[in-house]
Amino acid sequence: MANGWHGKVLRVDLSARTWRIEELNLAWAREYIGGRGLGTKYLTEEVPAETDPLAAANKLIFATGPLTGTYGAANGRYVAVTKSPLTGTVASSNSGGYFPSELRYAGFDMIIIEGKAERPVYLKIYNQRVEIADASHLWGKTTFATEDRIRREFHGDAKVACIGPAGENLVHYACIVNDKHRAAGRSGVGMVMGSKNLKAVAVRGTGGVTVADPAAFREAARESSRLLKEHPVTAEGLPALGTAVLVNIINQSGAMPTRNFQAGTFDRAEEISGERLVQTYLKRNKGCMGCVIACARVTGVVDPRWSEDGEGPEYETIWSMGAACGIADLAAITKGNYLCNEYGMDTITAGSTVACAMELYEKGYITEAEAGMPLNFGDADAMVKLLELTGKGEGFGKKIGLGSWRLAASYGVPELSMTVKKQEFPAYDGRGIQGMALEYATSNRGACHVRGYMVSPEILGVPEKLDPQATAGKAGWTKAFQDFTAVVDSAGICLFTTFGIGAPQVTKFFNAATGSAWSVEQLLEAGDRIWNLERLFNLRAGIDPSQDTLPPRLLEEPLPDGPLKGEVAKLGEMLPEYYQLRGWSEQGIPTEDKLHALGLAK
Repeated sequence: MANGWHGKVLRVDLSARTWRIEELNLAWAREYIGGRGLGTKYLTEEVPAETDPLAAANKLIFATGPLTGTYGAANGRYVAVTKSPLTGTVASSNSGGYFPSELRYAGFDMIIIEGKAERPVYLKIYNQRVEIADASHLWGKTTFATEDRIRREFHGDAKVACIGPAGENLVHYACIVNDKHRAAGRSGVGMVMGSKNLKAVAVRGTGGVTVADPAAFREAARESSRLLKEHPVTAEGLPALGTAVLVNIINQSGAMPTRNFQAGTFDRAEEISGERLVQTYLKRNKGCMGCVIACARVTGVVDPRWSEDGEGPEYETIWSMGAACGIADLAAITKGNYLCNEYGMDTITAGSTVACAMELYEKGYITEAEAGMPLNFGDADAMVKLLELTGKGEGFGKKIGLGSWRLAASYGVPELSMTVKKQEFPAYDGRGIQGMALEYATSNRGACHVRGYMVSPEILGVPEKLDPQATAGKAGWTKAFQDFTAVVDSAGICLFTTFGIGAPQVTKFFNAATGSAWSVEQLLEAGDRIWNLERLFNLRAGIDPSQDTLPPRLLEEPLPDGPLKGEVAKLGEMLPEYYQLRGWSEQGIPTEDKLHALGLAK
């Protein structure tokens, strides 16, 4: 066993119904840390970039980091790495809860799943005893019912990651749900799992995680816990209102995308805000394993149409099923969130695709007869019905399950899909937050807010306040945030902790856990290496730099309302400098000098 890393990988061949335990490549681990970075390294070494995402040759990797399962700063994350069926890029979808730590307690750093089972199966893992079990009786069940059944028949304390009907029905943005309410949400990782006839991975572990320097680790934990308890975002905003604290903040800034980005403010935002959620449906807060923030919302809908308990909705969901669709019905949004959890769907793409369908209907491309219902902006019942049909793979839900780019392209107007690299935007208008425009355009997995959260300095003023409309200096900020995020995703830490702690604290954790003596600069260089490795895979997959762009709406159509009326995304003012700072050519290709410097040259 290596400190921090267990040094063990579980490799499962579903085609042959065999499994084996092999040694982790520790040389790679020390270059790519773990989680997102190490999982991507294994994927790029073993899966040709041109592989069909739904082919048996594609692999699905569950990767933890060296800090996953330790204590201190919400150190309980894992990443699902594969080639994305939604985008064709490398996918690395992050989730928390308790499943990631349980995988570590069972003695594994990663699971590599290859091949395809002839019929539905699921993995049973009890420490290092593994069984590929029949899952025919689980096929068709929701994520909630699947977890309940597995815990009854396998182990009452097992932690379960599974797909719902959306993954089975090959919805392009199906996710992997663990602990019922946490999800590896974006890029369609659940679709890959469904294509392999793998229903679930159930884990029970009774071991632990060894760190190299317990005293130094305790000190790092104390410092980080103190900083998180002192910072207004992690000590006040997120515990009080969850991520939905952003609804009013972003709307007031003029960057709340409304009616499929046709406007930048939503006049009924207060009705779907975090404050309103607290007043209506919130029951209590909840945190992932070892978390001092507890940002999750345990909720219950009391409405004549629905009466149900669950978790959420988070800010992105409130936006995608709310403002993006012109809907101010918090009960319907909460119900839509529950449906996505139960069927196993990414809430951002799900709601955004419904919003795209509503604009297609508004402009006459989709008819009421084709959809089976009117699809007017503001129709909450239609939104909920479409999500249910999508999860079940029925009716017009089959088209919604394609994602907004394929949906809009099928009517000849892909420009009405608010995507980059075929992945839907999150809840921030790049015309109003210029750094986010650059982040969206350059993100290695398509439009994303958690690959470099420029909202933090541009809107929240963390670590310092930047003018959201300025473009000068944004390339450097974006690169720094992207590299640091790659480190955080690879180490096994929750990204939300970075409001309160920074690279120095993460470096202390990493060194104490692994026995390394890295500087902050070396750790960030690993983030740069991970970013470039992802870029190289995408280039080989045919995702060329021409896709580092935004929809015409953001580049050419000024915001029509709000305090930022008249603004467009000024991507052209930032992208050349970004390429230069990355050490790439003017065309956006990593140079030989850059690749040699990072140890990526062949």
